[in-house]
Amino acid sequence: MPELPEVEVTRLSFANRIAGARIEAVLMGKPLRWPLGCSPQQLVGQSVLAVRRRGKYLLLDLSDGLLLIHLGMSGSVSFATGLPGAGKHDHFEMVTSLGTLRLHDPRRFGAVVYASGESDAVAQKLLGRLGVEPLSEAFDAAAFHQALKLRKTPIKQVLLGGEAVVGVGNIYASEVLFLAGIRPTTKAFRISKPRAALLHRAIQQVLAQAVTKGGSTLRDFSNAHGEAGHFQLDAMVYDRAGLPCRVCAAPIKSIRQGQRSTFYCVSCQKP
Repeated sequence: MPELPEVEVTRLSFANRIAGARIEAVLMGKPLRWPLGCSPQQLVGQSVLAVRRRGKYLLLDLSDGLLLIHLGMSGSVSFATGLPGAGKHDHFEMVTSLGTLRLHDPRRFGAVVYASGESDAVAQKLLGRLGVEPLSEAFDAAAFHQALKLRKTPIKQVLLGGEAVVGVGNIYASEVLFLAGIRPTTKAFRISKPRAALLHRAIQQVLAQAVTKGGSTLRDFSNAHGEAGHFQLDAMVYDRAGLPCRVCAAPIKSIRQGQRSTFYCVSCQKP
């Protein structure tokens, strides 16, 4: 599943190129996770003012309203001129004066949703419960520690939950916990203030590194240029079960948490 770094990489790869474009046509393929919420024709004639990100959502500010794009489990966005005809897994296409924006989503868990603005009930249903952005100045270490103290579930689950901090998905949760030296099964409320500060820094460091590396391509993720990510090549623990830890050489362990795979080093990461 594309996570925050992949969504941010996608945004960076086309935001400047589409800014100021006039929408000339909108074509819909098979139904996605949620309906568009307006007639495709309603978007024609509008301008794309900017592209932002909130958590794992791309936000396209229009001259009248907002488009929220979620990549789902296997989605990717392309933006280019002269694209070939849409394939069977291309389910949203927005033709603009500067190029065509296309959502390719084989599993159709992604979505493109129109809202009148970010305060609209439609947008708030998707964005309203999201935690603080980890790559923003609003991500405060003391407030993060206070949020952890309120939660009795394992720290890995808290990170995935997205309420204490948004966007730390499964790949990066394993990586940040390794960097912070915290066992993924540790109850969140038991994490001390100094260890929470280490985790806070690890979240920022790992996500920033992932963006620099173009995200992670485990199966089919690519940015709007069609380029794959390379962060997975430098992963310390993720998907390395049985392999020696890059720090201490102990074998990396794998467990299931909330139906997701978790990877960690029993030597480097303490309860």
